[in-house]
Amino acid sequence: MSKTKGFITEFKKFIARGNVLDLAVGVIIGGAFSAITNSLVNDIINPILGIFAGGNEALSGLSFQLPGGGALMLGNFINAVLNFLIMAFAVFCLVKAVNRLHRKKEEAPPPPPQPSREEVLLEEIRDLLKERA
Repeated sequence: MSKTKGFITEFKKFIARGNVLDLAVGVIIGGAFSAITNSLVNDIINPILGIFAGGNEALSGLSFQLPGGGALMLGNFINAVLNFLIMAFAVFCLVKAVNRLHRKKEEAPPPPPQPSREEVLLEEIRDLLKERA
């Protein structure tokens, strides 16, 4: 019984950490963005590439019949590659932007240098001379 409670407590701590929540948000947004890239490839890029592939049909329909039955679905493979490249480029741009923000935070101006021993002594002498005058 105590092993179960310890496991549940550990699991709660794990879920409450910020990284897990950030990851969950990233997965949800990634899934939504995946639908956008699928639509971009299937509804916009595919018909345009289909014009060049011949037959004026979507590239996803490009297939070659194999001897003995079956088909080599080259168009679907090209769609998957295009989806991957678009998603990889978007993730690259996102990571690059986040890294730039982190660098700006880290590049805070350094504190002004401490005055040297001679400067401190000269300031003390100046202050003493002001007091006498």
